[in-house]
Order: sequence, then C-alpha cells, then structure tokens
Amino acid sequence: MAKFSGKTALVTGAGSGIGHCISLQLAREGAYIVVVDLDKNAANLTLSKITANGGSGEILVCDISNNSDVTAFVKDLLEHRTIDILINNAGIAHIGNVEHTTEADLDRIYSVNVKGVYNMLSAVVPAMKTRRHGVIINMASVASSVGIADRFAYSMSKGAVLSMTYSVAKDYIDCGIRCNSVSPARVHTPFVDDFLAKNYPDNSAEMFEKLSKSQPIGRMGMATEVASAVAYLCSDDAAFITGTNFPIDGGFVTLNN
Repeated sequence: MAKFSGKTALVTGAGSGIGHCISLQLAREGAYIVVVDLDKNAANLTLSKITANGGSGEILVCDISNNSDVTAFVKDLLEHRTIDILINNAGIAHIGNVEHTTEADLDRIYSVNVKGVYNMLSAVVPAMKTRRHGVIINMASVASSVGIADRFAYSMSKGAVLSMTYSVAKDYIDCGIRCNSVSPARVHTPFVDDFLAKNYPDNSAEMFEKLSKSQPIGRMGMATEVASAVAYLCSDDAAFITGTNFPIDGGFVTLNN
C-alpha cells in the first residue's frame, strides 16, 4: 500500500468529487498530496481527511485559469519539492447546444478546462523533463469521443484535453514522462446532486434513476472507481502505458451505439 512512498502528486480540483477521491486514494498509497483548489475550505477538508488517515500534504489555493498564478505557485513549490505526478482533474460543466452557448460560456469553459490544463502542463513538464521522470493524468470524458446532446462547449473542451494528452505523450516519451487520460461517463458526485436539486426539485429521485439507467451498466459510476483507475495509471504497474485514453464508462461509448 506504499507504492507511492516518497512521491509527490499535485491534484487540481482536489477539494471535491473525483479530485477529492483521487487525493485520498494516492495518499493512502503513500503519496504526498498537493491539494489544489480555488475553494480554500474544500481544499482544507480534503487535506484534513488525508492527515486523519495518516497521510501528508499541503494545500495550494489557485485559479488554474490564471497562467501567471500557476507559474508562480508551481515555481515556489518546486523549490522545496519535486512533482512526480500531475493530475489535471479540475473542470467545469456547461449544458447547451451551440445556439444556447454564449461567447461568455465558451470562454469560461475554455479558460478552466483547456487553458487550465495547459497552464499546469507548461509549469510542470519542464521540471519532469529535467528529472527525466513523471506521470501525467488528464481528466477527459466520454464527451471527448462521442456526441452527447446539449454538451457543445463541454465536449469541445474535453476533446481538447484528449488531444493534449496524445501530444504530450508523443513529445515527451523519450524524456521519461508518461501521459494518459481517463474518460468517465456520468459519475455520482455532489455536482449531480446539486444539479438535480436545482433543476428537478420535485422529482429529483426520479431523474436520478433516469440518469443512472442511461448508462448501459445500469448505474452511475463512483468517484472511488475513477480514483482506483487513476492510481493504477500513476503506478509502476502501468509503466508500459502512455498516450492512452481509458474509458471508465459502464459501457457507454461502445454499448450505446
């Protein structure tokens, strides 16, 4: 259970949902976790759970869409710690087709889901290259690969994440850096519960069941299942895997067609 002993993992969007579970999973297996989130209280909650279970880490309150902030924060971090693992998990959602996506909507999604990933990659990859060692996991989505109704801007952003994954894997394969992505289908997180409570206050249970059944396997995924897959891809057990996209989708991509 200490396969990441002595290694540092930087996890963006680590204050809640999938990022929270990834942080706990890697910490349980010995990693020192840099908990990155815009919400300081959420980041502190994740770190408190890590330390309560015997793990260790620190928080980094950062807007990943701000290039200068990311560059400065990562530079400061690298002065006292190496970054062995980068998990680009932070992201935001948008519902709507092209007619219901404003320029502001598109810019907002791009700034976090695309530029935020770029900012972290550009800040961390040079240090990994110098050490000739590093693992990067980018959070893509089934929307990277298949058409999903009313997800125009979100699909655009996750398609970009998938392409960046392939590009980084290709460019740095001779530098000891592995880069993969994971593509979840619908995962039961607080975001889903908040969405249902806001949009379907009178029949949220019914809508939850409907969304669950839209997955071929008959239920939503769990954040812990995504975290387990990420931990595997970060480990030496996956040393022969790079430039690959891992669907965690209950059969959504292949069995819905």
